[in-house]
Amino acid sequence: MTTAEPRPPKQEQRPATDRIDEVAPGILRTQLPISIPGLGHVNMYVLEDERGVTLVDPGLYEKASYDKIRRHLREIGVPLARVHSVIITHSHPDHFGGAHWLQSETGCDIVTHEKFRVFWDPTEPPDIDVEDAAELPPPRMPWEAPPWGGPGMDVPWKRRARMAVMRRVPRLLKLPRPTVRLKEAERHSFAGREWVAVHTPGHTADHLCLFDPEEGVMLCGDHVLPTITPHISGLIRARDPLQLFFDSLDKVARFGPQVKIALPAHGDPFHDLGGRADDIKKHHEERLQRLRNASADLGRPATVMEMSTHLFSPRAQGGMADSETYAHLEHLRLAGEMVRHEAEGRFEYVLTD
Repeated sequence: MTTAEPRPPKQEQRPATDRIDEVAPGILRTQLPISIPGLGHVNMYVLEDERGVTLVDPGLYEKASYDKIRRHLREIGVPLARVHSVIITHSHPDHFGGAHWLQSETGCDIVTHEKFRVFWDPTEPPDIDVEDAAELPPPRMPWEAPPWGGPGMDVPWKRRARMAVMRRVPRLLKLPRPTVRLKEAERHSFAGREWVAVHTPGHTADHLCLFDPEEGVMLCGDHVLPTITPHISGLIRARDPLQLFFDSLDKVARFGPQVKIALPAHGDPFHDLGGRADDIKKHHEERLQRLRNASADLGRPATVMEMSTHLFSPRAQGGMADSETYAHLEHLRLAGEMVRHEAEGRFEYVLTD
């Protein structure tokens, strides 16, 4: 019996290297190590100007990552004190973790979208519109039972305990405090030129891309990645996260002709932003069709966990797979294509008659 060769890792799964590359005028790409399933590094971009540097997405709140930030800056020849701004594209720990240290040591500005909010931080403002609040479930910790009634995510007990304690005592969170919250289409200066804020909810409610029309550069965070698709969670505070994501993909695709290079948070820079955004949208449309087909074949209501097996491999099953499946099923329900029932505390979905 021949053993199948392991598949080569996707770009986003490769471990961090020590390379420092100039990827656009005045912009250097460095990589930080991260310990997250399915990802090997986060790109930290260094934007140089006469004041010093702006850093984009400074990795996890881990000593090894922060040591790497300091090492990269030494190699570039920039003293830590000359870090005057940090841009956080969205509220996931591999993007904001190092910002607290940097803000504490340098007093730098923290730049985010106006809706930036870490979900377990009770002191941050809400990330949803008031009119949506009544029909959305309250925020919950990842391991808690989700609204569709399945199991929570598998989070190690030590991490659970740490997060629970920090939520009760906010000062222990060690979270960055944004000093500049950008609105849609607002302009801000970094690296000696103006950037335009592009709000791209879907992966998170607060995801921020930044576009430099002068050089044709888009900082696109996790919104558009070169070889994988970002997780679309059914737990973000929105009625239809997948529709938000589709709308955001359409939004950045309209910038496509102006974008010379797209700088993702994971994987290599790429050039065809519009084409890649369209490919990601088609991927999710294919998943929607898979769910329609599965429901038609079953001919009966099915839980989120059962439907998840039609989208994800056995290796990928679990809380994150269920969450993304739920987002797709809710999209179909809100479009009138599926009906949702509740049985024994679990949501079940079936095609509309």
